[in-house]
Amino acid sequence: MDQINETGTNNTDKSKNMDKIHESGKKYTFEDLREIMRTLRSENGCPWDRRQTHESLIPCLEEEAGEVIDAIRNQDPENLCEELGDLLFQVMSHSQIAEEKGLFTIDDVVDGVSAKMVRRHPNVFGDEKVNSSEEGLDLWNRIKTEEKSKKEQKTLTK
Repeated sequence: MDQINETGTNNTDKSKNMDKIHESGKKYTFEDLREIMRTLRSENGCPWDRRQTHESLIPCLEEEAGEVIDAIRNQDPENLCEELGDLLFQVMSHSQIAEEKGLFTIDDVVDGVSAKMVRRHPNVFGDEKVNSSEEGLDLWNRIKTEEKSKKEQKTLTK
């Protein structure tokens, strides 16, 4: 993956190395994806990517989510893998934009969703017991309602 500037020339040796990772038969990692996103939005990156905002990316996010749904409905695992990648790239894009604004990072997103999953599954990560998927869903919904109530109370006291 060569990093190309607006004149069509390579900007850095680092971007050339990104392409060599895949050519060597190794798989790209999450950290590689993070670096790709940063490079695309950097001063020497892609002009289109640099111009994007949360708002301008809404149609892309909707399209990619829809394509994930279509792949699931079509029972097409190969396409599902590709479309999940596109959706992940949308998450990375929004996280990078937020990081540039000093709002949050992709690490904050990962931490937040991980904490939420652990918190909402005390039957797996704690001492709660459930005997069915219905009980598990009821527990999830109860915890979610409690969390939203606490969040609303915090908002009201600000």
